[in-house]
Amino acid sequence: MQRIARAVQQGAAAFLRREYVYVAIFVVLVSALLLGLSSVPEFNLSPWTVVAFVSGALASGLAGFFGMQIAVRANSRTTQAASKSLDGGLRVAFASGSVMGTTVVSLALLGIGVLIIVLSGIKNDPQQVAGALTGFGFGGTAIAIFARVGGGIFTKAADVGADLVGKTEAGIPEDDPRNPAVIADNVGDNVGDVAGMGSDLFESYASSIIAAISLAVLSSGVAASGAGSTLGIGIPADKAGAAQAYPLLIAALGLIVSIGCTFLVRAQEGATQGQLLGSLRRGVYSASAIIAVLMIVVALLLDLGIGVAIAAIAGLLAGAGIGFSTEYFTSDTYRPTRYLAESSEGGPAIVIIQGIALGMLSVVVPALIVIVATLVAYSAAGLYGVAIAAVGMLSTLSITLATDAYGPVADNAGGIAEMSHLGKEVRERTDALDALGNTTAAVGKGFAIGSALMTALALIAAFVSVTGVQAINILDARLITGFILGGMLPLLFSAQTMTAVGKAARGVVVEVRRQFKEIPGLMEGKADPDYARCVAISTDNAIRQMILPGALAVAIPVLLILGARLARDTEFERFLGAETIVGMLIGSLLVAFMVAVLMANAGGAWDNAKKYIERGNLGGKGSAAHKAAVVGDTVGDPFKDTSGPSLNILLKLLAIVSLVMAPLLR
Repeated sequence: MQRIARAVQQGAAAFLRREYVYVAIFVVLVSALLLGLSSVPEFNLSPWTVVAFVSGALASGLAGFFGMQIAVRANSRTTQAASKSLDGGLRVAFASGSVMGTTVVSLALLGIGVLIIVLSGIKNDPQQVAGALTGFGFGGTAIAIFARVGGGIFTKAADVGADLVGKTEAGIPEDDPRNPAVIADNVGDNVGDVAGMGSDLFESYASSIIAAISLAVLSSGVAASGAGSTLGIGIPADKAGAAQAYPLLIAALGLIVSIGCTFLVRAQEGATQGQLLGSLRRGVYSASAIIAVLMIVVALLLDLGIGVAIAAIAGLLAGAGIGFSTEYFTSDTYRPTRYLAESSEGGPAIVIIQGIALGMLSVVVPALIVIVATLVAYSAAGLYGVAIAAVGMLSTLSITLATDAYGPVADNAGGIAEMSHLGKEVRERTDALDALGNTTAAVGKGFAIGSALMTALALIAAFVSVTGVQAINILDARLITGFILGGMLPLLFSAQTMTAVGKAARGVVVEVRRQFKEIPGLMEGKADPDYARCVAISTDNAIRQMILPGALAVAIPVLLILGARLARDTEFERFLGAETIVGMLIGSLLVAFMVAVLMANAGGAWDNAKKYIERGNLGGKGSAAHKAAVVGDTVGDPFKDTSGPSLNILLKLLAIVSLVMAPLLR
């Protein structure tokens, strides 16, 4: 067990080291660009934005690093604990997830808090402080886009390669030690679903707070002149200070409450999937109930009125609703996934058709939930209410992320139990924890998508307020072309990430086939495969393939805003302006949200349909239905773990970069 765990640790560390070298180069280049723009007075960019940008990148990188370091050390400990009891395995795996959740929230709060204190002492200008703070969110997003894309490509290249050759061609079980890609697969779970997810939600968490603070600061500058009511910020000028404090206080209280509620997560020996899920829900729902009460208390103490608390609670409930909707469409406890499993008897093509249809249908409920939450939040507290709804949704992130980061640890624990040839009862416990992790991972992806949408909405509201775009003609050609451009970007981005997974997986497939053919005694279990080779191939391909999508996501808003700035007061202004940027942001928001939900839920349903069959239903492992379900799961892997999650960051990245550059269009 220690030898296997050490191989996973070394592989994960090697990948993260390579990835962070490339990310560091990117951070240096962007910092130089921002510093150059800040030296031009008419661009209105503060040099402190560069400091905040580097701070955000460092904090996001540290969050992913610490979370992954804990996860790759908790996997074998979880296996050992599961050899004694189910509750022991659950507690170790969940504790490692709690470290990830607490680290992400703590670093975000620490970074924002220190920057506010330092910048307020130096600048003594709330608007300049808020403007510089956007750089912190941008830095977090810059790390997240590469961590999510790179980690997603790595994990799915290894997973698809291991499944296609190992399970489909060679007919050996999942996590079989004879499979050369099995260690790379375990490494990928950590670099994608722990480090990548941590950086993703770090950025959402930080950006939602920054957007709320930015809108509160703007209200102090525009409400007194009457423009605040036009812009619909929703906060009177004399309440701006309290409105800036509210999101920070809610975030801090949410962290404390979440830490306390992690101790409510326990399980009895022999617990069913429903009971295990209920144990996690007990912790999450208890934290949500307590923080909802505190949202009201803090709003009243700050004399902000009950409307602000209503907006925050609307976001909190929306997050829970999206999570439950995701669970319904992806868990084999419910009808949609079971029907998908039954369709596998018709062959792979039917499974793929039904899975895509299920993903499309699953978009309806989250969309309706976001509509209601946005309308309630705006009615209660204007644009500030929309930002506070995003803060409310993420207020219990510490424990919510713990339930998600727990999944890869449980998955790795099951693989270690299989490769270590532990007893049947241990594998049954780790399988139960792994199945629970599949459900929580799907719910976590739904939550991440919903929070990304609410955060991007808040950032767009801040962008509109900063630039002063008060009225837009809906028939303005610049707005319409912006819609089309923005709607195209998520599809282009998804195509790039899906293609990247295909290219990387091809290299793993070729290598696994070569080892099966050329290493004598490998299939008989008399020789060891070269695990390190598959890890190296996945790492090289993931690093290479992540550069173009990540760079594109940053370059497009920068080029558009620079172009709009240069076109001002010229004949080219009729082709490119602030209206184009607003259209691009809204178009990307709508399409990215819909496509991300479709991909995440279709992929999760394909995965759980396969596992439902593997538990002995519809003929069990090796049946025609199982082979068809494996094909569906293979298609769904890059859907749910690469392209879908990466879209969360794309829509936030477009919005935060636009907000950082917004002073150019003021």
